[in-house]
Amino acid sequence: MKLGRLNHVGVATPSIEASIAFYRNVMGAEVIRAPFDLPAQGVKVCFVDTPNSQIELIEPLGEGSPIHGFLAKNPQGGQHHLCYEVPDIHQAKAWFEGKGARVLGEPRIGAHGTLIFFVHPKDMGGVLTEIMETPKDGH
Repeated sequence: MKLGRLNHVGVATPSIEASIAFYRNVMGAEVIRAPFDLPAQGVKVCFVDTPNSQIELIEPLGEGSPIHGFLAKNPQGGQHHLCYEVPDIHQAKAWFEGKGARVLGEPRIGAHGTLIFFVHPKDMGGVLTEIMETPKDGH
């Protein structure tokens, strides 16, 4: 296992629409993808393209959203996770588990339509870390 490309930085927000306006008007983002719901994960997401990565805006979707807890502690939102690519998600999961890291759940389909899992921040230098299989289209 070796560190792959930083695919995106996840940013929790109470309002995707307000965050889109911020990235467009203040940060000068030119490519902002259409927001979409991910009911299986309890979130609405939107990707903002940067020259070398993406920002994933994450808004709670429904009362059971895991993002509610984060926003309760950080009402204005903030950095939620980092996401790195790997060529083989199952091999990466076995590698992290072999190192004693707590993998949060089984691999599942993420916002890019490819398999993902999260690793507990206490095992990742304090950062919630998403590991995703490299998308076939490169995004």
